Amino acid sequence: MATVVMTSLDAKSRAASRGMSDMKIRNLFIIPTILFLIVFNIFPLIYSLGYSFTDFRASTNVSANFVGLQNYRELLNDPFIWSNFAITAKYVIVSVSGQVVVGFGTAMLLNRDIPLKGLLTTLLLLPMMLSMAVVGLFWKLLYDPSFGIINYALGFGSFEWLSNPDMALYAVAITDIWMWSPFVMLLSLAGLSAVPKHLYEAAAIDRAGPFYTFFRITLPLVAPILMIAIIFRTMEAFKTFDIAYILTSQPTTEVISIRLYKMAFQEWQTGRSCALAYIVLIMVLAITNIYVKYLNKVKER
Repeated sequence: MATVVMTSLDAKSRAASRGMSDMKIRNLFIIPTILFLIVFNIFPLIYSLGYSFTDFRASTNVSANFVGLQNYRELLNDPFIWSNFAITAKYVIVSVSGQVVVGFGTAMLLNRDIPLKGLLTTLLLLPMMLSMAVVGLFWKLLYDPSFGIINYALGFGSFEWLSNPDMALYAVAITDIWMWSPFVMLLSLAGLSAVPKHLYEAAAIDRAGPFYTFFRITLPLVAPILMIAIIFRTMEAFKTFDIAYILTSQPTTEVISIRLYKMAFQEWQTGRSCALAYIVLIMVLAITNIYVKYLNKVKER
């Protein structure tokens, strides 16, 4: 039976009786959204770009002076800024890798017939529904050397997770992994559910082992959606601020977002902080572009 696709308004509908065409209905929904994006996204983006070429300070009434590319040159030649980028890169690698391993592993365990599967999946999704501030304060209590449950469970005594310069960044990454692994799990579970069952049946007939089945069937078919999860989590991890700022103030955990915050709202170097924000933006776009190109290659296979 043929399916009829409606391309215009029903003559008996309320909108048609008011003389509204389908084009007017479409514009009624699209134009406010476009105006919202221009006012709250595009305009501030362009405005801050102009400030990045000045020595403007929001804490004073002195007019801004145009300095050209001086802010960008000073930032790119600042070893402390590159140290912040190195800390951020380390954090992104540890955090995203952990989320992929935990999230995909959990999805593999859930991708089978188990009792209360729906309830269990819902409970596992709860961490990513919480506020980052709440998660940061919650894990700060868990890491507490006096009464934190983590030291008690692992038998570490009064180990200082957040005060130890060598462990503080890993502690922040563990918190981020706990919070956002469910996101990777959800996408991976959707990808695993879409894998045709007959491929596994054919592999079983050929007596293929679990190792061969995983690397020849499961992983190649789930790789595109897993790459999408990695792209989103890399972008978000690169911009991490809340959790790192709440948990600890160690210099070894000063990711680039915290440095940007201090430069803008503590040192009041508004023009320079705008320049740093654009450097971060360019880096995130470059990394995302690399991921997208690799994603397209994975899809072509």
